[in-house]
Amino acid sequence: MELLQWLAGQSPLIYLFVAVSLGYLVGKLKVGNFVLGGIAGTLIVGVVLGQIGVQIDSSIKSIFFALFIYAVGYQGGPQFFRALSLKSLNQLLSAATMCILGLLTVLAFAYGFGLDRGTAAGLAAGGLTQSAIIGTAGETVQKLNVSADLKALMETNIAVGYAVCYIFGSIGPIIMVTWFFPTIMRWDIRKEAIKLAEQMSGGTKTLEPGEFNAADRIDTRFYQLEAGGSHLGQSASAFDATYDEVTVEAVLRSGQELNLAQDPALETGDVLAITGLVSVLDAPPQDWGPETAPPNGYSLVLENRHLVLTNPDYAGSKLQGIHDHTQSAALRDVFITGVKRAGRSLPLLPDLELHKGDELQLTGSGRDLDAVQKSIGYPISAGAITDFVFFGLGMTLGLLLGLIEFRIAGIPVSIGSGGGCLLSGLLFGWLRSTHPRYAALPTGAVNFLRDFGLAVFVAVVGISAGPQVLTTLQEQGLNLFLFGIGVTLIPQVIGFFFSYYVLRIQNPIEALACLVGGRSANPGFAALLGKAENATPVVSFTVTYAVANVLLTLWGPLIIGLVSTNPTP
Repeated sequence: MELLQWLAGQSPLIYLFVAVSLGYLVGKLKVGNFVLGGIAGTLIVGVVLGQIGVQIDSSIKSIFFALFIYAVGYQGGPQFFRALSLKSLNQLLSAATMCILGLLTVLAFAYGFGLDRGTAAGLAAGGLTQSAIIGTAGETVQKLNVSADLKALMETNIAVGYAVCYIFGSIGPIIMVTWFFPTIMRWDIRKEAIKLAEQMSGGTKTLEPGEFNAADRIDTRFYQLEAGGSHLGQSASAFDATYDEVTVEAVLRSGQELNLAQDPALETGDVLAITGLVSVLDAPPQDWGPETAPPNGYSLVLENRHLVLTNPDYAGSKLQGIHDHTQSAALRDVFITGVKRAGRSLPLLPDLELHKGDELQLTGSGRDLDAVQKSIGYPISAGAITDFVFFGLGMTLGLLLGLIEFRIAGIPVSIGSGGGCLLSGLLFGWLRSTHPRYAALPTGAVNFLRDFGLAVFVAVVGISAGPQVLTTLQEQGLNLFLFGIGVTLIPQVIGFFFSYYVLRIQNPIEALACLVGGRSANPGFAALLGKAENATPVVSFTVTYAVANVLLTLWGPLIIGLVSTNPTP
């Protein structure tokens, strides 16, 4: 023990990284389908290490929380502002309702049972599974006109409330969307997901696990023109324009590749390299000639390129619409083989509506992709280098916004650097999606800032709170756990029926996706995806999740301002 204490005095940051490492290890442990997660694991390990008496500079906590919350805003910016449009109004209202119900439930428990500010904020962070509340509430605590010991006790109570309530806060939404609501509404989630996919695909068959639609798969095959074929003497571009769902990638004559830029006329014996849907290539027109093998040693390189959609001509269009447009424009020679939104893959169904900021995967030759790239948006690779000019401006703006104060019941309250950086991140993330020349922050860099920033912040919170945690748990543990169950379940029940009967979100998959999105409940969403066995819940989840991340984060300062009770030392 003396060695550990000596090490804590010489290099306390060692314990910080140990907390992150062991925390994520603990977070991987599974009990049935439940996984604690790295953040909750890091907090618990931090509390244990805090018993040694480790002292870590609080400024480290502030810096990493600001980085984390800016990254959250940056990632959610495009989808958040999209959610403010009339097209997504009912989903926006659903998410806002769920968040407000969560706040009101926390306040009801706080007033009804005399909870102090810190405990109430921890109850919100754990019961609503929004880790960012720990930071925004903690910042507000530091601005209160109370003693340093009282501030430390409140921050300890925040950490304890989060740790106690987080477990059921994660399990609750899983129970609600996979068992409770489907049971009382008599829904079969898998059947409803198949039905929704069929509606979005125009009635085509929805595939079972393990099946794939060969018509949607892209392949390249070689065909040799024979004497008497209708395409002989025709230019390569004319042949290409004849067929909608294939494209000529190369023309080989006597084993040598011709220059397509010169648009050569086709001759008997020419071998055409044709890329397209497997359904077409499996039953080619007779005048293509027989399928043949490519010449020995010949290679044809195609590319999967990921582009961020920024062109307003395509944003808001259905996937089928952009596909139809490709048949008469430059895009006809490339194929849309994937769509992601907020990092989640969307179903490639005709009625899928594309949004600004969506990531499209296009497959084709480099020359064809170069030709269409500017008409869609910008390549992901274009953001491979962080634009530190705008990153610095974004962080500066966020910290300045955090200095703005207002009063609630005479108590000075501000959104703090966390709330300020969240708003700044939203703005700069939206700016990047609409003006791709500015504010580049690569996806990998954003993910690192978000995950590592939160992990370090939570580790410091746990280590700092460690010495007081056991005492607080003994005093409030069971009651706090029961309060957490209430905060987890009550907003979901009321919010679900409000969304279903008032907002008319009555498609079962969309209703359940809005529920977990409005709670920012990633474990619940993962469980819903598992039951659906397709990607249909993703579309509604991304809209509500983006809104919930913003609103729930801002509840931290409100709870500290609206709850007037201070803890008893």
